[in-house]
Amino acid sequence: MYFDHKGPSNTGQTIELAVKRAQELGLSHLVVASCSGETALKCVGRGLNVVCVTHHVGFAGPGVDEMGAEMRHQLKEKGVSVLTTTHLLAGVDRGVRNKFGGVYPAEIMAQTLRMLGQGLKVCLEITVMALDAGLIPYGEDVVAIGGTGSGADTAAVIRPAHASQIFESKIKEIICKPRNF
Repeated sequence: MYFDHKGPSNTGQTIELAVKRAQELGLSHLVVASCSGETALKCVGRGLNVVCVTHHVGFAGPGVDEMGAEMRHQLKEKGVSVLTTTHLLAGVDRGVRNKFGGVYPAEIMAQTLRMLGQGLKVCLEITVMALDAGLIPYGEDVVAIGGTGSGADTAAVIRPAHASQIFESKIKEIICKPRNF
């Protein structure tokens, strides 16, 4: 499915397509990028293990956690694992660039993935982060949901590898994405 435009207007359909494909393939895990928790909450109750990956604390400003404590508690009560940690393709490289300038390998990888859309970059990134955190099993395909800015507009079937073996990760299917990003 190719959406005409990027953004949150595609969230509902992205979730439906992602869940449907996970069920067709007999997959158990859905990894969702969700800063506020709203997109992750919409994925609950569909027979899948839901892992929510948020922005790291400080992304929106020093010390700022974009997901409120009440939403975090609500997701955990519904069985959703919530991962808030440093972004795989930013982290220290971004800090070095901000201080000294230049371009670093993780940023080159991120920009390369963005040629296919911001959401696809997010999908790969969050699955590797979830795998490294032990929230999804090694060696299994998962469905990932990401977006461009806010909401969800991209979903993919991915077999992530640990960050230390990032190039062993496989993007097996693109379920949906915006054509115009």
